[in-house]
Amino acid sequence: MNQINQTNQIDQMNQMNQTNQIDQMNQTRAVLVTGASGGIGRAISLAFAAAGWSVGVHYHRNKAAAEGTLTQVVAVGGTGALYEADIRECHAVEQMVEASCRLVPAPSVFVCNAGIGGNHLLLRQREEDWAEVIATNLTGTFYCLRAMAPPLLARGGGSIVVIGSHAGFHGSIGQSAYAASKAGLIGLVHTAAQEWGGGNVRVNLLLPGWQKTELSEGAMPTDDSWNGHALGRPPLREEVAKTVMHLTQLNDVSGQVWNCDSRTL
Repeated sequence: MNQINQTNQIDQMNQMNQTNQIDQMNQTRAVLVTGASGGIGRAISLAFAAAGWSVGVHYHRNKAAAEGTLTQVVAVGGTGALYEADIRECHAVEQMVEASCRLVPAPSVFVCNAGIGGNHLLLRQREEDWAEVIATNLTGTFYCLRAMAPPLLARGGGSIVVIGSHAGFHGSIGQSAYAASKAGLIGLVHTAAQEWGGGNVRVNLLLPGWQKTELSEGAMPTDDSWNGHALGRPPLREEVAKTVMHLTQLNDVSGQVWNCDSRTL
């Protein structure tokens, strides 16, 4: 009789453990961040990880840096996986998104952060450099949005945040290709928001302001040259990352542009 009771107790404990595991799985949420091997993408990944999210860390060339991001993701309390893809290739993007959606939980949030810069005056802009920037920043984001929306629509909604730039609104000396690519994102995001709003998919554009990264090297103002910034300084990277995460959780905001610094658009 005691053996029967012990067996029943063990069965009940196993069932409770399985239920707890399922509950934890259901409570965990997932995000896929493109361009997450460093800079803003890494900061965004860590913000989600600190809140217990599972983070898909995308990279293209720098696997070691992406692995560093994933190590930090785990260290702050998150989980995650690495995804390699050249966002200039539509099939690579589709395979990345499909792979992330096969996991449990599948991403309910996507952050399109991957991009490259350039530093050429318009009259010295080479066609091949122009084409590479446009292919990565604009066409690559188009490929990402086109792949990310269907799984969100199929599950009843979700959020996509695209990382834009102040240069897309006002231009920037020596940044013709970059500014043009980021300007294109404005129309792309507004259109996506209108087309997918009925399916509860929110799409927003976020401007992170000047951040000291490899992308901004050679173009970022010096410490005493923050003209146009009401606060006289750029935003903290961690604050930008938290703003991205906050924006993804707003159920009634879509098709908007969020500016994280103190400049006027």
